[in-house]
Amino acid sequence: MSADNVIYIKKVLTNREFNVVFQPVVDLKNGKIFSYEALLRSTNPVFKSPPEVFDAAVAAGCCGELGRVVRDMAVQECPGHTLFLNIHPAELGEGWLVRPDDPIFQHEEGIYLEVTESVPLSHFDLCDSILREVRSKGINLAVDDLGAGYSNLKYIADLAPEIVKIDRALVTDLHLKPRQKTLVAAIVRLCEDLNARVVAEGIETLNELAAVTEAGCHFGQGYLLARPQFPPPDVPWPPEKDAS
Repeated sequence: MSADNVIYIKKVLTNREFNVVFQPVVDLKNGKIFSYEALLRSTNPVFKSPPEVFDAAVAAGCCGELGRVVRDMAVQECPGHTLFLNIHPAELGEGWLVRPDDPIFQHEEGIYLEVTESVPLSHFDLCDSILREVRSKGINLAVDDLGAGYSNLKYIADLAPEIVKIDRALVTDLHLKPRQKTLVAAIVRLCEDLNARVVAEGIETLNELAAVTEAGCHFGQGYLLARPQFPPPDVPWPPEKDAS
């Protein structure tokens, strides 16, 4: 991380040189929108992707502040809908999330804080403590990226999320991979036994949609259904052609 990027992120944060777009999470039984995931997009050319923005914020010690601003924008720009809000692991040590005036506690609809399944286990105790505090105030938890690389299922058992999101790595061409489809179906049953529902991420084709539905996934997300947009997009149902 260059020193220049650390300087730039302060400018980006002060001037709010980013925006938030929304991608729907769809109920696979009826095509209704269950929620919207809020996603950061930088408008500063120095940062080409959201991870670059957060990496710079971590280096500058302002990841928590950035997350707070993103949550504020998401709540203001998508009222009346349940929201999925991503939480970077570095935010957990900065204290912003547990402030009583955080936007998540003012949103009238449901909130799912989304943490990656690949959070280092060194962060687990801190993650668990903070999430217990915010969940005691009515906030829900979603665990992201199940299936992206090494998966620690004990992490899911210990955190007890309401939602588990299956990574695109398990969804791509699922209709052509019977053993993988069996695995996804088993993951869905396991999550149900743990009182969690499952979102299949990265759905891009009608065949993938059919496969994740047959495997028992409760919700879907991906370009086939809608790309991240502002304002929050509708979802034509059923989809008639593959994403392009």
